[in-house]
Amino acid sequence: MFGWEFPPHILGGLGTASYGLTQGMWQCGDMDITFVIPKPFGDEEKHFANIIGASQVPIAWRDVTREYVEQRIGNLMDPDLYFRLRDHIYADFNYMHVNDLGCLEFSGRYPDNLIEEINNYSITAGVIARTLDFDIIHSHDWLTYPAGIHAKQVTGKPLVIHVHATDFDRSRGNVNPTVFGIEKDGMTHADHIITVSNLTRQTVIEKYGIDPAKVTTVHNAVTPLSEELLACKAPKPKEKVITFLGRITMQKGPEYFVEAAAKVLKNNHNARFVMAGSGDMMDKMILLAAERGIADRFHFPGFQKGKQVYEMLSASDVYVMPSVSEPFGISPLEAMQMGVPSIISKQSGCAEILDNVIKTDYWDIDAMADAINSIITYPAMYDQLREDGLHEVNQITWDKAGAKVIDIYHKVMGK
Repeated sequence: MFGWEFPPHILGGLGTASYGLTQGMWQCGDMDITFVIPKPFGDEEKHFANIIGASQVPIAWRDVTREYVEQRIGNLMDPDLYFRLRDHIYADFNYMHVNDLGCLEFSGRYPDNLIEEINNYSITAGVIARTLDFDIIHSHDWLTYPAGIHAKQVTGKPLVIHVHATDFDRSRGNVNPTVFGIEKDGMTHADHIITVSNLTRQTVIEKYGIDPAKVTTVHNAVTPLSEELLACKAPKPKEKVITFLGRITMQKGPEYFVEAAAKVLKNNHNARFVMAGSGDMMDKMILLAAERGIADRFHFPGFQKGKQVYEMLSASDVYVMPSVSEPFGISPLEAMQMGVPSIISKQSGCAEILDNVIKTDYWDIDAMADAINSIITYPAMYDQLREDGLHEVNQITWDKAGAKVIDIYHKVMGK
C-alpha cells in the first residue's frame, strides 16, 4: 500500500481512513501489509502493517556501514532492509538532492512543492517494488497514484487505486489540470478502482470517462473508540454547543454553518457555535461571524487532533457537516460514536449509509437552522438521535470494509 498519512500524524480524513482500512483488512487474517508513507516519525502503530518511510529508501548507492545506518535511521527502519533496498537501485539518481544515506527528504505534509514530492515518492516506489515480494499494489488517493503506476510497470503486479476524493470535490468544479491529469492517469492504469461512496463513483465514471465495471464503492467506517476516548470530558458551558469540525475550506461549506448560526441565534439565545479546524477560509469566517453580529457566540479554537477532537465532541450537543461536496466524511460518524446528534449535507457520501441523522441540502440554511433548533429545543428528539445514532454507527466497522477490499483483490488477481 502506498499512502500519504498514517496516524498519529494526520492532517485529515485520508490518514484516518487508511489506518482503519488497513487494520480492518488485517483483522480478516491471512495477509501481510506493507504500508509506505513519505516520512515516518517512528511512533506509528505498526502491529498490523509494516511501515516503510520513503525518506529512508536509498535511491543513490552509498558505501556506509551497518553501524552508521543503525545510528542514523535505526528507530525508523531495520538496517537490513536499508541494504536490501540499496541493492535494488535501478538508475543513477546522484543528480538529485539526496542525503548521506542516498535518500530523499520528504516533508510528510502537503508542501508548496507537492508535485515534486509526489514525483520523488514515485522514484522510491521503483526501488521498493524491485525489493519486496508482494501480490498486489494499492494506492491511496491521487498523491500516490504515480508511485502505484511505477510499481506496476516494474513488476507487472495488479494495481488497485483508492479514490478518497477527486479534484472536483476539493475545488468545487474549478479543477487543477495537473491534479486532474495525475488522477486520470492513475484511473487509466489501475486494474480496479475503489471509491468511498457512490457519489464519488459517479464522478469517476462521468468526469474521468472510466468504465463502470472497473469501479466499486466500499464505504468508509469507524474504529471502535477506546474506553479512554469514550470517557473524554471537557468543561461544558451553560448554553447548547453546536460544532463544525473540519478543514475550513470551500469544499466543507463553512459559510453555510455561519449563516445557519445567525438564523438560530436570532430566536434562540441559549446556543454557542464552534468552528474547529484551520484552512484558507478561516479569516473570512471570523469576519462573516462579526458581520452577522454573532462573534460573541462563535468560537474558533483552531486545528484539533487526537484526544482534543473527542473532548470537543463530548462538550457538543449537535454536530453539523455542511459540506458542498464530500466524497465520504468520517467526522459525523465520530460525533455519533460520542453520542452527538448529527446534521449532514445530502451532498456527502456518508449520507448514503446513515439513517439516524438529519440530512439537509448544504445551501439550505433555513432547514439547517430548523434542524439545529429542534435538536437543542426538544429533549426527546435529542435523545432519539443520540441513542439510535450510537447503535447505528457501532455496526459500521472497518473489518466489513476490509472484507470487501479483499474480494476485489481476489477478483483482480484472478482467484
